[in-house]
Amino acid sequence: MAKSERAVRTQANPTAEVRLVDQADLGFVVRGGPPGAAYVARAFPDDGLSPLGIGFARWEGARVSWTTLYEEVIFTIEGSLSVEVGGCQHHVKPGQVLWIPKYTELIYSGFALFGYVVYPGNWKQTCNEDLEEPTMHLR
Repeated sequence: MAKSERAVRTQANPTAEVRLVDQADLGFVVRGGPPGAAYVARAFPDDGLSPLGIGFARWEGARVSWTTLYEEVIFTIEGSLSVEVGGCQHHVKPGQVLWIPKYTELIYSGFALFGYVVYPGNWKQTCNEDLEEPTMHLR
């Protein structure tokens, strides 16, 4: 990389640094079940350094209904995650990516370790105050 390119990157975001996170080092929290179980772990804190929310999730047979208040990308690492939208099942397997638009009503289910990216990452703080945060419904 040329010296001028480094200078531009540094000036664009002087606090940015490359970070590596291993999902095995994260504290997963329960997000669904029983039956089954669903766990989610945010990989990076919501510290304002990135507009994205990035993390990992493990689904172990749980079935969770949700409405997204953000755009979401899911990429499966192990197993198969099913995402049902409007009666259509999307089975996301390793090597595949699923993009989900904002305000999508869906059901997550299956047995999988997967990564996710949401935008905006601070959706809880930035969503319309008139819109109530959806609750998770376990099925």
